Amino acid sequence: MENSEVLIDCRSVWKVFGDRSREAIGAITGRGLGKQEVLREFGCVVGVSDASIQVRRGEIFCIMGLSGSGKSTLIRLLNRLIEPSLGQVKVKGRDIAAMDAATLRETRARHIGMVFQSVALLPQRNVLENAAFGLEVQGVPKDERNRAAEAALAKVGLSDWMLRYPSELSGGMQQRVGLARALTSDPEIILMDEPFSALDPLIRRQLQDEFRQLTKDLGKSAVFITHDLDEAIRIGDRIAIMKDGVIIQTGTAEEIVMNPADQYVADFVAGISRLHLIKAHSVMISAGQWQGAVDGLPRCSPEADIDALIGQITETGSDAIAVEEDGKLVGIVTIRNLLLGVRGDADASAH
Repeated sequence: MENSEVLIDCRSVWKVFGDRSREAIGAITGRGLGKQEVLREFGCVVGVSDASIQVRRGEIFCIMGLSGSGKSTLIRLLNRLIEPSLGQVKVKGRDIAAMDAATLRETRARHIGMVFQSVALLPQRNVLENAAFGLEVQGVPKDERNRAAEAALAKVGLSDWMLRYPSELSGGMQQRVGLARALTSDPEIILMDEPFSALDPLIRRQLQDEFRQLTKDLGKSAVFITHDLDEAIRIGDRIAIMKDGVIIQTGTAEEIVMNPADQYVADFVAGISRLHLIKAHSVMISAGQWQGAVDGLPRCSPEADIDALIGQITETGSDAIAVEEDGKLVGIVTIRNLLLGVRGDADASAH
């Protein structure tokens, strides 16, 4: 994925609400003022502070943080629902701040779909009409937009509900209609702002899995906002953790859990199970560090998770596992390393 095309390139973007936003930014960068100090001194609210992210083609990028962290402000900067105070956002290589109104509308309509927590379906229109609404606004003929909407509804499993009305749908089904509406115009990028947070846990997990699978099957890129680290780990290829408008750390879930950037992130990930998250490549030692025989050891791939490794150890009674890639020995996972990995020790592979 490292070499994939960058679809969203967000560089040093700021959003400070208030009449003295430029002065406030200068004070933050020059004097190191915090969010509360800026509010007291300038009457300004820091929404996003010097944020930089890149979202690649085919990637699900999660932005997570607690309420007030700036995550929803940041996602609205990505399609210019709000104007940045400073910095640059490029979509497919084009600076969206430099777009005129017509070009911005076309970019949103053709390249960026968005789904909010509140789906805001039109109650007087049936499911098909709601899914087709975006294309209707664009002036697409009825037959053409209905065909596209039918195809999108089929992808989210609502083919049998096209003539029903929103009042007849469960919360999870309404969210599926919202996703279908976003997919109908076949955008390359989907922005999701806490779309599942109001749903029951079981339905929520089901939609998380469906969303991830659908996004991957269709080759879409997505930015997914959540306050739930478990959800971010379940869905995201990479995660950015925000606090007080600042992106504290960006990386894969495994990177963040194994190497938290600071105590705030460490506390955030403290309760996360490592069993399916941390892989053999993160806890293995080099073959040269292993003192025992290799021939009789069970084998695994570098991507085998801790749960699978524990299963191999308990089933075989071995005290280590040989890690192989393309038929070559690349490392050894010992029981000690395995236990350190369960604990989330960043130095697991050094012991």
